[in-house]
Parts: sequence; structure tokens; C-alpha cells
Amino acid sequence: MTNGTGPGDAQPSRMPREWVAAALRRERAKAGISLSELAKRAGIAKSTLSQLEAATGNPGIETIWALAVALGVPFSVLVESPAPAVTVIRAGEGPTMHAENSSYAGTLLSAGPTGVRRDIYHGTLEPGAPRESDPHIPGSMEHLVISTGRLLAGPRGETVELGPGDYMSYRGDVPHSYEALEPGTMFVMVMQHV
Repeated sequence: MTNGTGPGDAQPSRMPREWVAAALRRERAKAGISLSELAKRAGIAKSTLSQLEAATGNPGIETIWALAVALGVPFSVLVESPAPAVTVIRAGEGPTMHAENSSYAGTLLSAGPTGVRRDIYHGTLEPGAPRESDPHIPGSMEHLVISTGRLLAGPRGETVELGPGDYMSYRGDVPHSYEALEPGTMFVMVMQHV
């Protein structure tokens, strides 16, 4: 992430483990739950959570989502970086998470500030295994705008084929999926939480 002052600025980082580690420790402390309890609620091994909090683990997007749901916080709370006054994220830069079982990659573009619960992501997906997503925190909604390619997306059993310029919204608190139908599929997703 750069602050918009010029091309010679520091290089962007890819989801530093320290961001995730600090956020997990902070949010777990806020929730007042033990390491064991959070691991149990998220359905992951306690040792995995311990590694993540020590900034030695390398989680996939599914693990971070499971932890966010278990903590009752938006995904972005666990992956956002401290924001400068002006933020520019060049194409291909920014904090990016990759799915464990598909070619999906999501880049957080903007996390909703306190009191405003919306996050903006840039997503990429290639044909192959679909990105299956478990429900997010209750009240979540997803809004998609397709940039390039074709995408089959939506709640399980209600997926819709979308092309460039198409928009779709649906509940994010139910199981849902994204499947690229063409190479180079890209989209913008706005996730809102109530």
C-alpha cells in the first residue's frame, strides 16, 4: 500500500503476518476468550491459532474468515493495515489473501471505519475449483461488480452468471460461492455488515 506521494515510495506489502497476529490478539482480548476457546469456535487447531498469534503461521483466507466469524467481527478487522491520510493501491498491490482450495485471491482495498461497516475488495479468480465460502457474520451482505471475464456467483443453489459491468447483491451470512467461467476474471466486492 502506498500513500500516493510518488512511485519511489516504499514497496507495498502482502498481508504481513504481524498485522494478522496483532489483530487476532487484540480481538481475542476484546472478546475475553482463551486461545483454546477461539480455536474451538473457529474449528481450527489450537497450535495453528498459536502460530498465527505469534506471526509464524501462514493462514489461508478460509482460516481468517473462520476466525472472524468466531470473533463476530468483519474479515477486514483481522487483515487491515494502519491507513495513511491518502491511500493509493495500485493494481496488483495491497494486502492480498489467497484461498486454500481454489485460485481465488482477494485484496482488501478499503476497510469500513468505526461505525461504518463496509469493506471493499478487488478479487481475481481463474477457472477451476470454485471458491466456496462459509457464512460470514450475521447480517452480512455482498455486492459484486464484474470487471473482466465471467463469474458464477451467489448463495448455494441460487448462483447467477455475471459478465463485465454486471452487478449482484446477496446475503453473505449464508453459504455462497464464486466460480470463474473465463480466464482473467476480476471483480470488485463490497461487503457490508450490520
